[in-house]
Amino acid sequence: MKIIGLLLIPLASMVVLWGVITAVTASESLELRQYKTLWTNLRLPAYQLTTELQRERLASARLLRVKSNTNESELVAQRSRTDAARERFKQLSAASMHTSERIHAQVDAVLAQLGRLEPIRGEIDAGLAARLHVIETYNGVTDSLFGLHRNVAFIDDIPIYEQSRVVVDVSYARELLTREQALAAGPTTAPERRLFTQIVGNRRFLLDQALGELDPGLRDTQVSLITSPAYQRMRIMEDQIIAGGAPVGWLSTTEALNKSFSEAQLQASSLLSGRAEPVADAVLQRAFLLAGTCFVLVIVSIGFSLRMGNRLSHELTGLRLAALEVSRERLPQVVEKLRRGEKVEVPELSITSTTTEIGDVGQAFSTVQQTAVEAAVGQAQLRDGVGHVFRNLARRSQTLLHRQRIQLEDMQHRATEPEALDDLFRLDHLTTRMRRHAEGLIILSGATPGRGWSKPVPLLDVVRGAAAEVEDYQRVIVEPMPGQRLAGPVVGDVIHLIAELIENATVYSPPHTPVQVRGEVAARGFALEVEDRGLGISPEVMAELNARLASPPEFDLADSDQLGLFVVSRLAARHDIRVTLRGSPYGGTTAIVLIPAEHVSDPPAEPEERATDKEPAKEGARTIRVVQGE
Repeated sequence: MKIIGLLLIPLASMVVLWGVITAVTASESLELRQYKTLWTNLRLPAYQLTTELQRERLASARLLRVKSNTNESELVAQRSRTDAARERFKQLSAASMHTSERIHAQVDAVLAQLGRLEPIRGEIDAGLAARLHVIETYNGVTDSLFGLHRNVAFIDDIPIYEQSRVVVDVSYARELLTREQALAAGPTTAPERRLFTQIVGNRRFLLDQALGELDPGLRDTQVSLITSPAYQRMRIMEDQIIAGGAPVGWLSTTEALNKSFSEAQLQASSLLSGRAEPVADAVLQRAFLLAGTCFVLVIVSIGFSLRMGNRLSHELTGLRLAALEVSRERLPQVVEKLRRGEKVEVPELSITSTTTEIGDVGQAFSTVQQTAVEAAVGQAQLRDGVGHVFRNLARRSQTLLHRQRIQLEDMQHRATEPEALDDLFRLDHLTTRMRRHAEGLIILSGATPGRGWSKPVPLLDVVRGAAAEVEDYQRVIVEPMPGQRLAGPVVGDVIHLIAELIENATVYSPPHTPVQVRGEVAARGFALEVEDRGLGISPEVMAELNARLASPPEFDLADSDQLGLFVVSRLAARHDIRVTLRGSPYGGTTAIVLIPAEHVSDPPAEPEERATDKEPAKEGARTIRVVQGE
């Protein structure tokens, strides 16, 4: 029954795996088919609402420049069209906003931004709003709509996703063009020209970058537009506006280009949504074929396994009886004779079986008998060797384990006192250090430690975790740093690397001095600085250490005093991290760790209101002293 049970476990796993493969493949097909639905219910009404908001922004800017009955009537009519597009977006988005948490959150963000329209309209009508403030308010609403486009564009098919992302970038370039149009609808002020210059640069860069990534079927239309005389004329006007001029025909030129870009982008988006259906059909066909093949294989495997299991169970029963005879009768008799110094003759073990492997096992049991005889002779020597190994292993762990025992005894006497909590913390911190030392040996052997993260981790948390693994963590001051995040697979190694540098800084600096850790964004990634206030290093030694850090040498057992340096160099080389030592203004040493940009990601975007609320907290931020474990 156990053999049959062991066979049924993998067979049941095969059935479950078959179901999972079928479900996952079918879900991929359904998700691809849903892409067109999301285009109809979310992206298309979002495009239409964006267009109306762009027109309302232009009409509002024109009214704030020249207050006339014509401009007022145009703005009122445009607001009606915007409200109609807003209601249509709300109705259609309600049907698809629950597709995923990401899309639901983005739709809520769009609706929250749309709620800002009525207050800004009231300020415009009352004549209390500045022109630049009005434009930036409308910019915030359209930015939320483009955030929705980027979230909806996520799809499992990489070619479609890549093209969708680029089309969204091109659409955003058109949005920047409409912002230029509103800013330069007349004479501009100095702040407006500065914003206009930034938008022009961003639009040109974004458009040039996106055109290089579009496939030929989507690129040709865009290229024909940017090579047209009207587009070249617009670029000349942009330069004139940046220089402080107000070219004639700006609105008519940009309006024609805006309309052409809008039609081209809607056509490209519709084309991409249509591409998803054939891909979904192919995925679904592959799912049915794979599911059918796997089902047949599962049925055949079940029948074959049950038949073979029944036969093997009978043969293994005979093998079991023979093995019991060897272990209970023959080997004890042999050992007893060896102890008495008698001559031993062990008969071969004979097992009848039609399975070659079971016959081999029977022969192996016969060999085991002979091996047992030989093993008895060298048992004394082996016992001494094993004892020596255990003594060496015990000495390696003796120091830290002894400290743990002392702390545990102290905790037993003061279990009811508040200080017991501090003892527990020290014990946990000691265990953490022991783990890091063990990981250091793993790294030196060329293997990879087991710690890892699946999601990005803020670099501030990474540095705090590293400081918590150091004995003198009370001396470590982790200063506030940007919210960039470190890729999950790299987190464990970076924590270990920084911990080694911090521990080195605490060991080679006076006990009363702090060790400061800073971090900031660099051109090629993220830079961390570990600075101590010790006696420093001579230029010759520092040059040698930097050479070792740049090119890790082979580990030398005779050079065991610099294990931390070997660990840091190995970790840095594994992830292309640059570690450099230099002098500190305080006379000590500063270790600079440059993490490549490929391992660092920006913090997640937050709504504009939340970011505003957090600004006072950033201004009042103070240096953080690490006082707790990992």
